[in-house]
Amino acid sequence: MEVLPEWVMVGFSSATGMYSERHTLHSWEFSSSLDIKETSGKNEKKTRIVIATSVSAAVLLAGILITFMILWRRKQILERNRRVALKVASITDDFEKGAGPRSFTFEELVSATNNFSNERKLGEGGFGAVYRGYLADLDMAVAVKKISRGSRQGKREYITEVKIISQLRHRYLVQLVGWCHDKGEFLLVYEFMPNGSLDSHLFDNKTVLTWTSRYKIAQGLASAMLYLDEEWEQCVVHRDIKSSNVMLDSSFNVKIGDFGLARLMDHDLGWQTTRLVGTLGYLAPEYISTGRASKESDVFSFGVVALEIATGRKAINPLKQGSETSLVHWIWHLYEIGEHLSAIDERLNTEFDRDQVECLMIVGLWCAHPHSSLRPSIRQAIQVLNFETDLPELPRMMPSPVYVPTASLSSSEPSITTSSLQFGR
Repeated sequence: MEVLPEWVMVGFSSATGMYSERHTLHSWEFSSSLDIKETSGKNEKKTRIVIATSVSAAVLLAGILITFMILWRRKQILERNRRVALKVASITDDFEKGAGPRSFTFEELVSATNNFSNERKLGEGGFGAVYRGYLADLDMAVAVKKISRGSRQGKREYITEVKIISQLRHRYLVQLVGWCHDKGEFLLVYEFMPNGSLDSHLFDNKTVLTWTSRYKIAQGLASAMLYLDEEWEQCVVHRDIKSSNVMLDSSFNVKIGDFGLARLMDHDLGWQTTRLVGTLGYLAPEYISTGRASKESDVFSFGVVALEIATGRKAINPLKQGSETSLVHWIWHLYEIGEHLSAIDERLNTEFDRDQVECLMIVGLWCAHPHSSLRPSIRQAIQVLNFETDLPELPRMMPSPVYVPTASLSSSEPSITTSSLQFGR
């Protein structure tokens, strides 16, 4: 009863493989425990009506459920679009409160970049690509950063960058011309930097920067950081100072860019706990260990860039054995044996000022000191670079970070735990 329907046909089938044979069935029997009640014609008609009514009701119910689901889904989409529209409107209101950068339509930026053609692409990063453009109404060349559609982090950085950089005014900061968040796209419009980024000149065998230009770049970068650290109404912790974020204008003047990871804090606040972001090789050891960003961790990054400028080598250097070493560790080892000047970029030949090279390397090591409390302020570093004060006395051997138990630290001090990076010997 549980397997077969009420009426079944029973048959037999057999075979012997590849040979034919006539079979004879001598007897068979079949029994069933199914209790069959014969249905009269009237009952059959009633049964058909019940079945038809049940099927119709089921179809109607299914139709109602499907209609409800469609309407519910449509309501969800409308609500989501409404929230997005409100969020975009809120972002727009926040942006338009500031002076300076203006909003652009997506169509304007499509026209300015020739529909974001590959021929206009200047570079590509983790959260989007940058294109060269021309704004006819402003008669100016621009760089348009187009955030990848699926990048949530990129959109957060977009909002942060517009809010922060639109408030800053300094000759050594990249000027934000405008912004756009139309049609689900997020774009930033900057002044165009004809000479690209510092790293492309240091590492990509472009035109070799003269020593005069290099030293001016180091001083300009320090000046821009002084503004961010001390001279604006709040302290701006950039969190991503590196040579690829140091842009160069037509006269090779410095312009710091990419404020997407920056954070604002009061000057007397000190350390601020954030999630760890940035680029390996430029991160201060205490920032790696604690996630606490500060102007001291930005000073560490400046020290690394200063050493890159002097040596033409990257923050993380490949070794012949296939492993890697940090530039800071390598230069400090040379400093230990008194050979740090041998690390000068060999492409300069002898066309450099020996005193300036010595100064820039010592300042670089000083700023990249493993102990944050023994690093200079950026103002002190500028005084040394300008030869307004003597070079600091550094220990010959690179110090190792001191690891202090978290419980023994006050709220204003960093807790340092062992990290996978080796900064000492």
